[in-house]
Amino acid sequence: MTGGLRGAAAVVGVAESDLGEVGPDRYAVDLAAQAAAEALGEAGLTTRDVDGLFCAIAGRGMAPLDVAEYLGVRPRYTDGTMVGGSSFVSHLHHAALAIAAGACEVALIVYGSTARSDSGRGRLAMGPPELPSYEAAYRPRMPITGYALAAARHMHEYGTTRADLAEVAVAARRWAMLNPKAFARDPLTVEDVLAARVVSSPLSTLDCCLVTDGGGAVVVTSAARARDLPLPPVYLLGAGEAHRHRSISQMPDLTVTAATESSARAYAMAGVGPADIDVVQLYDAFTINTVMFLEDLGFCAKGEGGAFVSGGRIAPGGDLPVNTNGGGLSYCHPGMYGIFTIIEATRQLRGEAGERQRPGAELALAHGNGGQFSSQVTAILGTERTL
Repeated sequence: MTGGLRGAAAVVGVAESDLGEVGPDRYAVDLAAQAAAEALGEAGLTTRDVDGLFCAIAGRGMAPLDVAEYLGVRPRYTDGTMVGGSSFVSHLHHAALAIAAGACEVALIVYGSTARSDSGRGRLAMGPPELPSYEAAYRPRMPITGYALAAARHMHEYGTTRADLAEVAVAARRWAMLNPKAFARDPLTVEDVLAARVVSSPLSTLDCCLVTDGGGAVVVTSAARARDLPLPPVYLLGAGEAHRHRSISQMPDLTVTAATESSARAYAMAGVGPADIDVVQLYDAFTINTVMFLEDLGFCAKGEGGAFVSGGRIAPGGDLPVNTNGGGLSYCHPGMYGIFTIIEATRQLRGEAGERQRPGAELALAHGNGGQFSSQVTAILGTERTL
């Protein structure tokens, strides 16, 4: 089935809900529904057209049932895969497989979270991660402790510096300043990041993603049907998934993620390589993520990520536009970020990104991360010219 998957399905609608801090009277399923209505609207479809539902919401074990009930959708195919923040890039892959197999024709991928508002009303949107006893004994502050561990190892092995990591945060902020929907738009410098309070050495508060509310939705259908809908289709050309561990203490190598495997599968299916990609959307829960993913996705050699991101290379005006919406570091991060990589990749390929638009973008990479560098999912998206 995967051999014939290239270009068989297309994204035909994307949308965010209200973002930032939505207040005490809004809930995760409400934001998911708001995003779904907008995404279906721009696709020229309604909930009556949806026969495939793909959904994950932290803390809701039967999220697809909740969302389907709320939307009034009666899907004939449902996928509640929950592998953390990479779930939605995984859903995109699974939706294309389901459409190609005839299991559904119009797939809705949807997410919602009130992580920020929940913290304000004394309720956690996501409970503390389950830890094996041999980790819990050290009282780690998860998830940041796990990412700090990987960052410290990368610095030790390859000479990566805190200033290198700070360049990631600054680039994300510079993109966010071009995005009216971004939560954090104040100017940011490398010196600001280095002077910020260290939360888990070597990571400071400004090395960490935001905590916001927000929802997102992506509508996927067959290539044949997509051509009759209002907006230019954005085709799924390749996808790959991989995971090697759940707990950070079981990660085989703290400086290498399973993105090496997921991306190899996606590139092979799409018939392209890193040098062909015009825009990159990564799950940047922490600054170290961007450095390691650029290495593991093949944009630079292992150990060269720190130097690669320096000098504004991934910022506006740089050689490789990365996280052009501002990413999880400055745009939004409502607990799980993966769906927003697809949304921004789609907008770039449709030429809808305004001031942050990469001229002539034809190929985009969207990459999701779940757990603590655990689940890795890569998708390659392209315009009709890339088929």
